Amino acid sequence: MLAVHDLEIRVGARVLMDDVTFRVDKGDKIGLVGRNGAGKTTLTKTLAGQAEAANGKIERTGEIGYLPQDPRAGNLDDTARTRILDARGLGHIVVQLRQSTLDMASPDAAVSQAGMDAYTRLEDRFLALGGYAAEAEAAAIASNLALPDRILDQPLKTLSGGQRRRIELARILFSGADTMILDEPTNHLDADSVVWLREFLKGYAGGVIVISHDVFLIEEVVNKVFYLDANRQVIDIYNMGWKNYLKQREADEDRRKKERVNVEKKATTLQLQAARFGAKASKAAAAHQMVARAEKMLAGLDEVRVADRVAKLRFPEPAACGRTPLSASDLSKSYGSLEIFTAVDLAIDRGSKVVVLGLNGAGKTTLLRILAGVDKPDTGQVEAGHGLRVGYYAQEHETIDVNRTVLQNMVGASPQLTETEARKVLGSFLFTGDDGHKPAGVLSGGEKTRLALAMIVVSGANVLLLDEPTNNLDPASREEILGALAGYSGAVVLVSHDEGAVEALNPERVLILPDGVEDHWNPDYADLISLA
Repeated sequence: MLAVHDLEIRVGARVLMDDVTFRVDKGDKIGLVGRNGAGKTTLTKTLAGQAEAANGKIERTGEIGYLPQDPRAGNLDDTARTRILDARGLGHIVVQLRQSTLDMASPDAAVSQAGMDAYTRLEDRFLALGGYAAEAEAAAIASNLALPDRILDQPLKTLSGGQRRRIELARILFSGADTMILDEPTNHLDADSVVWLREFLKGYAGGVIVISHDVFLIEEVVNKVFYLDANRQVIDIYNMGWKNYLKQREADEDRRKKERVNVEKKATTLQLQAARFGAKASKAAAAHQMVARAEKMLAGLDEVRVADRVAKLRFPEPAACGRTPLSASDLSKSYGSLEIFTAVDLAIDRGSKVVVLGLNGAGKTTLLRILAGVDKPDTGQVEAGHGLRVGYYAQEHETIDVNRTVLQNMVGASPQLTETEARKVLGSFLFTGDDGHKPAGVLSGGEKTRLALAMIVVSGANVLLLDEPTNNLDPASREEILGALAGYSGAVVLVSHDEGAVEALNPERVLILPDGVEDHWNPDYADLISLA
């Protein structure tokens, strides 16, 4: 469990929250909400022990399972199965048991005997940690997160970012942690997996803190809501479910507004009276007391919540280009023995809109990385047409250099851009003042999304390759992206589980992976988006 006392969190000179105190006990299902950039991800990192607080104390009891937005943990040479099982110390024992089994079959008597001795010792440890029942439990969790055996038996280094994230989620769910901290756990999950996760979390006995833009998950799972108010730098705690929270928060805002009006009215009356008294020497002391009282009344007021700012997003006017700025022929890609796709052909005409569909692991992200020139295909080639300018949005934010500042990343995306011009664009994406000097590595997932999109805006791209561009965004920012997609006149190749994003794109064609089948878009394909 967690106990937080008088917590203060800063990013540079900026205070994200101050004087924050709360507990997370067994059975608490807490939805952590607030606008993008308010500090939700920074708070979860701090609670998990991966970042330091400026002040305050965090007491941790029991095991913490933390799912960050961009997990990079684990030995890349380990298989996915080993990574999951190691959450209970079983993964490498299973690997050693398999090796001992091979050693026992050796014609060398000494090797065979050593294998038998090792097997007996390892099996005792294996059974003490839950043994075959635990192994079956891990397999069931993985299956419900769309991680079949062919994925589980692959090394982590061969898997996509979405697959890696689902493996980390499976590991945490399997770990039996006393408290789980989950930052956007539904990213990269298909519809069936999302439904299963909701039920799992509802029945989970430990404490849970979850950040999610999946309203249905929050609505069904949470029994408390922590609202991180970026304007007041506080956390408002609501000991109730989501629907009641929405009503209560609205009532709280109305109360604050009415209190402010009444107090300001009284303070104004005191100040006017003090001004009249101040003209008379005999009443100067009384006037001074009235002014002090008015100031004290105003100082005690809660800040009235102002509307959260929203990034103003418009994709660039595309640079002039030829009829077919981007094409590819006979593309194939494998990772080790795992074949991703073969013989994929694609021609992106000027202004065309294409959506790429396929189950998780079918190679959608891999195809976009190849088209963007980040990865090389095993066979085939990508051809750049006349005037091609690619704007690539990577779901794992690989286009951002985490060792450079926000401003340096912007200028790097468009070298002819002046610092003043870069700051103007950044301002429309809610990066103001000293934000430009932040290292990109400290940004939250939502902030990285905004920076990556800002870099595309200044690029003058005429072909956008967008891989899950609405992940990590609050509803208002998501609506901005959907509007920008609908109004963009250049070509777009889109990968998304978001039905609204595909609807906004209004695609003409669909490419289905891993077979590489291309077809004209029709409404029947819409049913496949959330299932993909």
